Amino acid sequence: MFYLVSLFFVVFLLISVGFFTLFERKILGYSQVRKGPCKVGFFGLLQPFSESEYFFPFNSNFLIYYFCPLLMFIQSFFLWLLFPYFVCCISFSFGLLFFMCCLSVSIYPIVLCGWSSNSIYSLLGGIRSVSQTISYEVSLSFFLLCYFLMADTYNIMDFFLVQSYCWFFFLSIPLFFCWLSCCLAETNRTPFDFSEGESELVSGFNIEYGGGGFAFLFISEYSSIIFMCFFTCMVFFGGDFFNLIFYFKIVLFIFFFVWVRCSFPRYRYDKLMYLAWSCYLPLSMNYVLFFFLISCWVLYHFFLLSY
Repeated sequence: MFYLVSLFFVVFLLISVGFFTLFERKILGYSQVRKGPCKVGFFGLLQPFSESEYFFPFNSNFLIYYFCPLLMFIQSFFLWLLFPYFVCCISFSFGLLFFMCCLSVSIYPIVLCGWSSNSIYSLLGGIRSVSQTISYEVSLSFFLLCYFLMADTYNIMDFFLVQSYCWFFFLSIPLFFCWLSCCLAETNRTPFDFSEGESELVSGFNIEYGGGGFAFLFISEYSSIIFMCFFTCMVFFGGDFFNLIFYFKIVLFIFFFVWVRCSFPRYRYDKLMYLAWSCYLPLSMNYVLFFFLISCWVLYHFFLLSY
């Protein structure tokens, strides 16, 4: 039964990624006062299934070049093990740590894709992605640590129980907006898409990929975006995954990712580093100290009442 549920989940996730790309193209088209894809199928609904071609450069390190997109594809699906299945549920007692481990591993396929393509553009995109991920994962870890101190659990399903009366969003609104910008940086989205800078790196680490390899990279990127939207709703907005409104919140955050792409230009790279190390890191460390003091105060009063 578990394997059947997992198969259905993978199929529906792949379909959701395909229609996410169509949704993004439609929003970008309307934002620029044009129509977007509408040629293949009714209203362009078959457009995500119509793009296929494959080639590889002769001077690349073929084995690594060939398998890196597949590794990135598999890594993006490992994140979805944290999804609260209604049937055959997998409950991670240390789900937040598992999330951080999977998020950290995601950098290795990007670096290997950039190196194995044997192109200076792809190599520069991989190097940029390394420094960007290291910079923002530190702050992201501290942000999650704040809510671990509040919820006293690493299991993301327990966040639904903890937020029964008050969402974590209302406890620290500035922290939420910092989290959103870190999510944009972690998923290499505008205005932090330096590993795919089209203006200076043509397409960055994936410049030499086409067809199946590019499709794997594309699916892994967009499934990671959908998961980050799901994770944001779990941590900040109640996490009531039994309610249909929860999934509308996920769609709203997906729209936010697309809206940011069509509204904001790319940052300068030095400003990206300044934002991570001089703004987000001190703010996140101060918030960790603040939430730690609150949790100590609550525990102190709990022991006073118990005795």
